[in-house]
Formats: sequence, structure tokens, C-alpha cells
Amino acid sequence: MSLKRITCERARTLSIVKTLASFGHFPSRTTEKEAWFLSPLRSETQASFKVSLFLNKWYDHGLGTGGNGLDLIVAMKKCSVKEALAYLSTKEKDFFFFQQPILKKPTSPNIEIIEVKPIQHQALIQYLKDRMISIKTAQQYCKEITYQIKDKSYFSIGLQNKEGGWELRNKYFKISSSPKSYTYLKNNADRLIIIEGMFDLLSMAELYPDELKNSDVIVLNSLSFLEPMSELFENYKEVELYLDRDESGRIHSKELTDRYSNVKDKSECYIGYKDLNEQLISIRKEKQLAKKIKNLR
Repeated sequence: MSLKRITCERARTLSIVKTLASFGHFPSRTTEKEAWFLSPLRSETQASFKVSLFLNKWYDHGLGTGGNGLDLIVAMKKCSVKEALAYLSTKEKDFFFFQQPILKKPTSPNIEIIEVKPIQHQALIQYLKDRMISIKTAQQYCKEITYQIKDKSYFSIGLQNKEGGWELRNKYFKISSSPKSYTYLKNNADRLIIIEGMFDLLSMAELYPDELKNSDVIVLNSLSFLEPMSELFENYKEVELYLDRDESGRIHSKELTDRYSNVKDKSECYIGYKDLNEQLISIRKEKQLAKKIKNLR
């Protein structure tokens, strides 16, 4: 009796975690979003083989390569795609196919948006001034948002995300309204700039305005959105990362530059600082001090 052959399209949807289990490989640690294994492709003592539980993709940090379920079978059995498909056709009942889970987005307090208008409250203008952001720059990207939590009203600077929710910042609060997502600014460019938060965007607009004008921009609003939106990378000739120069930012930057040939880590632009806003504040304060010294002479 002839077997029904598994197609490439179906083979690519093999559940990677369950495929690894069928070969006797189990995770060393697991989080909500990913599982880490000792590499099934080489010998190692610390787990550096990552599986995205949301995307059902794998990446071996030691080899600098990754892919889908079919790619994994090819790599593990050291065979051609044709041979892998033939193997899977004879073992189909032993494998499980992946169903996309629902991404759990970060939760937010119950916020009701009351009013959206241009930034005009003096407290917000002063807050921007403290962060060395001009009101002209802030007005270009942000709004003044009045919102209510339970029975109390507040106001903040707001940056809207692609789903219609708002990132809300003032001197005392850093919160988000639902739905939580990343902000996507499109300029029909072949370069994509990725930054972490609202004040990174505003600081870049102050420091490197031409970069923003000639690029599409994604403000992550949370690093948890970095992996899901990485599917957009193939649409761009260049992808530039301006993530925080902390442990989390460095890890994510290295992972993405290792995985994608068109991704570049641009954090060297602000070496010595955690992020773009810290760099901007330092530069502006140095200029203010130099001006004061000059005026005293």
C-alpha cells in the first residue's frame, strides 16, 4: 500500500518541542514564551538551543542557525528535504503538528480614555523639558491624554500603538491602556528602525531626525513584542536595533543579529549610556553648562 506523502508545507508545521521529545530531547528550562534545550545538533553543557513557543521556530546559538520543523528534521538526520519528507511520511503517527497559540499580551489596569488633544498642560511640558524633549518634537508624535482609573482622572503624554491603545507617561506614572501592542510608523522605506519606548523615539527625533524621516519605525513598548514582530524583518533591506544597553537589550540584539543577516545593532551610537534619552540629557546638560561658563567670562 502506498503511503500518503507529507508535503513541505505541512512538514514545516511540525511541533518542534514534541519533535525533539520524540528524539529524546527535553527542555532544560521553560518560560511562558520559550523553551531552552541542550542542542540536539552538537555537544554542549549549557542549553543554548532556543524554541519559540509562540512562533514554533528554533534557533541554535552555538551554530548560528535555526528554522522550522522541517529544517530541524533535515539538520538532525543530516539528510535532504526529500529524504526528510519520505521519513516523515512513514512516521506521521509519531509526530505532532503545531497549532498557533494565542499570544498573551501584557495586562494593563482598567483605563478609560476620556480625551485626546495636543500637549498643552504645563506639567507635561515641564516633564518633557526635564527629559530634554522639545514640545515641537513631542507634538509630532504624541498627544495629551486624559484618562480615568476607577473614579480618578489623570493626564499623561500618550503614544498610540497600532491596535489603538496608548502608552502613557508623566512624571509619576508609566502605564498603558488596552489593547497593548507596538507602535508602527510607516514611511514606505526599505529600512526599519526598532527602539524600545516612547522617550527613545522622541530622543531619536531630537538627535537623529533624518534617520526617522527616511525609515519605518517600530516602538516596541515592551520587549515581549520583539519576537512576534520579527516576521516583518524580511520586508526590509536593513533593520537597525536601538535597544537599551542593559543585559536584556544586549541579549536580544545579539540573538537577532546572529539570526538575520539584514539586522544591525546600532547601540554603539550611545556607548556609555543606557539608552538614547540618557545620552540626549547628558549632551544637552553639557551644552547648557558650557553656555553658562561662556556667559560668566
